[in-house]
Amino acid sequence: MEDINIYHQFMVDIDLPEVMTPEFRSLIPTQRVMVNELMNEGTILSYTLSLDRAKLWIVMVAESEEEVEEIISDFPIMDYSFAAIYELMFHETITRELPRISLN
Repeated sequence: MEDINIYHQFMVDIDLPEVMTPEFRSLIPTQRVMVNELMNEGTILSYTLSLDRAKLWIVMVAESEEEVEEIISDFPIMDYSFAAIYELMFHETITRELPRISLN
């Protein structure tokens, strides 16, 4: 049986700089805008920052590792960071829905 799902999930493990310079901090708003757009279109499934602000973990959907590399290369923070990309077997999350409102 042929795999009809051409999209794969990837974990992007990003090491952030030890010192948050003013130049780096100035990139964060643009980074967040890009991340929010990618989340809204379904490319980024999750985006997590460690408590010590040393790591970012991103779960993404893409056709290939090369596509992931292309996407993250546009991130403003990447001139100050290092990324490792891992293809995932699966990534499961719980989505919480708001209770349905009854008009009765």
